[in-house]
Amino acid sequence: MDPSVIVSTFALLFLAEMGDKTQLMAMTLAHRYRAGPVIAGAFAAFLVLNVLAVSLGEALSRYVPQRLVLLVAGVLFLVFAWRAWRDSGRADEEDDGVGSSARQAFVASFTLLFLAELGDKTQLAMVAMAAGTGELLSVFVGGTLALWAVTLIGVVLGRTLLRRVPGIWMHRAASVLFFAFGALALARVLTMPSA
Repeated sequence: MDPSVIVSTFALLFLAEMGDKTQLMAMTLAHRYRAGPVIAGAFAAFLVLNVLAVSLGEALSRYVPQRLVLLVAGVLFLVFAWRAWRDSGRADEEDDGVGSSARQAFVASFTLLFLAELGDKTQLAMVAMAAGTGELLSVFVGGTLALWAVTLIGVVLGRTLLRRVPGIWMHRAASVLFFAFGALALARVLTMPSA
């Protein structure tokens, strides 16, 4: 495992998800249900999503030329940077979920967070990072820890954190990180020797 890839993946995904709809969903679910099943459902959803993301990234790194993977990853990161900056003033609080048992809480949390994150910018960022670095386990560990940390913060600290650190600044910090990763990927494309 590469510690620098773990840290960079963690930082990128942590900032990208802080204050995002997924964290707000976790907060909402935690207000409806006991925290334990909500956390367990969210953690399970992120495990499944992250395995899918790094598996797709691994397939891309194996069968698609690295120059093309880096070019697409760089462009995707720049698009994510623009979207995060554009959306930095928005906070779309979701209000879904019914029932009160631990099983219902787990299923609601798993389903809602899985569907909310499937194909989301953070999952696509993990695909790009896994494909670009080839460090599947490092990307998986960093990404999973980031998403779990954001969920725990959402459930445990909830709105207190977001009152102290405005969501706009979390989104803008994520935008800057996405931009930096995009610029680095494109710079690597430009400095690669021609095949």
